[in-house]
Formats: sequence, C-alpha cells, structure tokens
Amino acid sequence: MNQVLSLKKLLPILVLTASFSLIFSCANNPEVKPEVLAVTVDTDIVRFDLEFDKASESEIPQLKAKYPQLFPQQYPDSFWIAKKRDTLLQALAREVQKSFPDFSEQEEQLRLLFQHLKYYFPDFEPPRVYTVISEVDYKDPVLWAAGEMSIGLDNYLGATHPFYEGIPLYISANMEPDQMIVDVANLASRAYVPPARDRSFLGQMLYHGKLLFLQSLLLPLESEASILGYSESELQWAQENEMDIWRYFVEREVLYDTNPKLLNQFINPAPFSKFYLEIDNESPGRIGRYMGLQMVKAFMENTGSSLSEMLTIPADQLYQQSKYKPKK
Repeated sequence: MNQVLSLKKLLPILVLTASFSLIFSCANNPEVKPEVLAVTVDTDIVRFDLEFDKASESEIPQLKAKYPQLFPQQYPDSFWIAKKRDTLLQALAREVQKSFPDFSEQEEQLRLLFQHLKYYFPDFEPPRVYTVISEVDYKDPVLWAAGEMSIGLDNYLGATHPFYEGIPLYISANMEPDQMIVDVANLASRAYVPPARDRSFLGQMLYHGKLLFLQSLLLPLESEASILGYSESELQWAQENEMDIWRYFVEREVLYDTNPKLLNQFINPAPFSKFYLEIDNESPGRIGRYMGLQMVKAFMENTGSSLSEMLTIPADQLYQQSKYKPKK
C-alpha cells in the first residue's frame, strides 16, 4: 500500500519533469527556431473523455449543455446513457486512462505545433482541443473544424494493444502515442496545401510531398520516418531503393498517367507498394508519397523558393525546377 501511495505522489512530479524536459529540449534544440519559440499561443485542452466517464447518468443533460458541439441533437439522453453502460466502452475508457493519466506532455507538443503554425501562417488561431473516446475510429482519429479539434485517444494505445486485434497491421503499426502529434500536423497541413488539380500520378505524388514537407517544418523534432508513418527500417528500404523506384516509374511512363489504379499501388495506405515484382513484400506502402517528398526537398534546395511559392507552384513546374535526381 505504501508503495502505491508513493507512486501516486511521484506521478505529478514525473509529469512535471517530462513537461519541463520537453520545453528545455525545444529551447536548446537547433532544429527549433528561436523565433518560433518566441511566438505566443494559447492552448485550450479539455479532457472530455474523463468528464464523460466521471459524469453520472443524471448529469448527462448538464454535460450536453456544457458541450453541445459534442452531442449531436438527433441523439436523446438515453443514447448517451447506453454508452455509459456499455461494458466494452467502459473497458476502453480504463485503457485510455492508463495510457494517458496526464496530458501535459501532449499539450506541450501541441503548443509547439501551434507555435510553428502561427509562425508560418500568421492568421492561424489555435483550436480548442477535446480529448474523446471515438470507439477506435482509426480512419479519423483527429477531427478539426470551426476552431475546434477532437482527438480520439483510444486510437493511440500502442500497436499491439488487444483492442486493435482485427485491424490490419499496417494500420495498427501507427496507433502509437507518439503518432498523435503527426496526425494532428497532417490534418493541419491539409488546410494550407492546395488540393491537387493535376490528376496525374506525378501531381498526386507532389501533393503528398508538399504535405509531408510542410509537416517536417511544423514538427522539426520528429524524424522523417515518423512523419512518413514508416519504421526506421522501412525508411531505410526506401532510401536504398530510391533510384530503382524512380527508374521503374520513368521506364513504365507512369508519371503523367491518370490511371487511378496507381493511387492504390503507390499512394494510398497499404501493407506494401505494388510494383508486381519480387520486391513488393519488402517495400513499405505509400512509396509514392516518399518519392514526392524527395522531389519537394530537391525543389526547395535547388531553387531557394519560399514556402508559399512551393505550396502554390503547379506540380509539373515543381518537378522540372527541382532537377530531382534519386540517390544512388
């Protein structure tokens, strides 16, 4: 019992230590610009998942009045009471509380992301953030609209969590706590990267390349593998095979092809990329996004263009001016 009490007393200290460590590491990391750290932003985070879990059935009306945006009007109180009584959801709530007993580290990550967004896009205003239980809605773990964001914490319990049994491994591999900030940055980036008007394979690669490049600016402390949603070994495979991948695209003349099948082969989430060769099972999925990022990086290095110029330049012009040459 004394050990349990000691741990309870120690937990807040550990949380504070983690938060100060993150702040200190940012201030002393050359990857984070001092100008970004000087940007003032407010973070407003509501642990709604905890409030809903702790509320009694009789308190549902008050909770609905407090957070009307989280309670669609078409659902009566009985619907939410049934949710509270659902034993599976109760177990899910317990697992979320085990994984996220405190949210201070994630709050610091969000604050740094919002500082970067405000630095690069001065009109940006941080949203109010609600942590929720989404019943493992892994297709939309983060939602963001009208100045409000919801984060489904139950999508970040760890790749091997029992609740994720039945979810394809290439998806559950990224259902880790540290992937949360990457998902938020990905959603934020979509607000600033114009939709791809070019329906060609090249246009789609460069659209995702722009998204990923912007995310790398917004998350300078994250590795390229994390931003891509790759393991380090998957990133290494892509780097080692970059020239062969490029040669495949060029020789088969797919760059300006508008066949939507190419998206499923190389752009959309999948367990591996589909070259229809022996290497398929070794390759990571979404290899077209990786290639798009490399072209955008080459464009920025070779032209010295501004971020706004890169975001708005047409795909074909970006490709031509990038003078992209794959690594040998």
